[in-house]
Amino acid sequence: MSQLNIDCLNEIFKYIDDDDIVTLSSCLLVNQLWCQVSVRILWRNVSNYNTSNFNTLIACLPNESKKILNENGINISTPNSKFLTFNYSTFCKILSINQVHYKIELLLRNQQTISYRKLTKYTYLVVKEILKMFMNNIPSLKSLSYLKNLNINLNLLRYNKEKVCLKNLTELHCSSDISNKFFYQLSRICNNLLLIGIMIKCHSIPIRLAELISVQKNLKSFYMIIDCSMDDILCNIPLLMTKLPNTLMSLYLSAGTCNYSLSFITNFTNLQKLELSFNSTLYLDFEKLQYANFPQLQVLIIKFARPKFELLINFLENNGKNLKELYLDHYDNSFNLAVAKFCPNLLKLYTIFTNEELETLKMVLISCQYIESIELFCDEYLSDKKALEMIVNYSHEYLCEIVITYDYQESRLLPEELEFFFINWTSHIPQKSLSLEIIRCENDKTSLDTDHENMKIIEKYIKLGVIKKFKITDFDINNYTLSFIMSNSYNV
Repeated sequence: MSQLNIDCLNEIFKYIDDDDIVTLSSCLLVNQLWCQVSVRILWRNVSNYNTSNFNTLIACLPNESKKILNENGINISTPNSKFLTFNYSTFCKILSINQVHYKIELLLRNQQTISYRKLTKYTYLVVKEILKMFMNNIPSLKSLSYLKNLNINLNLLRYNKEKVCLKNLTELHCSSDISNKFFYQLSRICNNLLLIGIMIKCHSIPIRLAELISVQKNLKSFYMIIDCSMDDILCNIPLLMTKLPNTLMSLYLSAGTCNYSLSFITNFTNLQKLELSFNSTLYLDFEKLQYANFPQLQVLIIKFARPKFELLINFLENNGKNLKELYLDHYDNSFNLAVAKFCPNLLKLYTIFTNEELETLKMVLISCQYIESIELFCDEYLSDKKALEMIVNYSHEYLCEIVITYDYQESRLLPEELEFFFINWTSHIPQKSLSLEIIRCENDKTSLDTDHENMKIIEKYIKLGVIKKFKITDFDINNYTLSFIMSNSYNV
């Protein structure tokens, strides 16, 4: 294994997660070749760096930068640069300016007892010099994140003289409170972004941000999170959207308690994925969208907000046939009937059923014969026992993943009933191993996994190979709202 060539190692290491630090670190010790490959992965994402990594980066700073720090009284204990094996800054592909700032501030706090004013000044100076080094040394940055204005006066054009570092940037995550200068500089360098994500703060939307968007030649994904409710900002949102190309494939909009027209979405006829996340007290403006045609739309996700269901049903009638994934976390039986009628090719489904509409669940399972994954919300209105009975009796051969979300409702599934479910599952032809996930509210003690006998049965069928994957997850609102961003980040 240790004799594999570098191409084989690179291919194998693609499947090791960036944050699997233990596995990657162990690869450093195999031999020189393994070390060269694994070190690049360990150092490619700044968010995975600890303060020790930043100590090493400070040791890598050019003499000019070290002189600036020393002249300002910043003395940080670092490794001897003569004994550094690599120029680690060149390996960075995913750069978060806010993470650099946070980790440097933590490093300075741990090493020096200084006042808040000095801490702020020292952090600013060290971060600036590290970012200058990154801009000069990184051969090709893929992802840049700057989500909170830190007032770092970083001249991207000056430090990136040959425009090499940022020329092939494919992802940008930023907030609207960053200076116009930052967006202007990026618009001069980057025109091949695949993904742009913006958090709109309570400031005016920078003019240069619109310019940056308009010069992109290959933009595929766009997300916008609105963190304010000022009318003068909201009225500019549709105008900003006009700068997006009509070739856009993925769109995510989140606006909390804000409500604004969604009619501009009709321009993006090439959308493959649309996700909307608004406050649950709002009715989404689906009036203009209900009859729009999106011939390539495969994923529709609506979280929290409530569209008028008759409008959404009209939308499904036009666009349901090509949908592969559908997510709606509000209950309406007429909508679920429309899913059975208009969405025959679904692979993944989350919607809400009740005990009174189990016949509708049956119709969905029968009609949507290609479903591979189904997520059900079990609360006082739907028991896990009845839901699993329907699934085992009426699902088709492709179903291989069941996700059950609990909402402080005690599981009604007895151990013998769970055993009966797995026995029936094994009679499916062709027999498929099952992935089972339990999502529960924090500190919930009522889901089926909290019963000791149920867990013994689950362990039994894991050993028998009936369950290939079992997972218990606590509901996390942050992960819930950021699913789009993670699933649309491009491999870098």
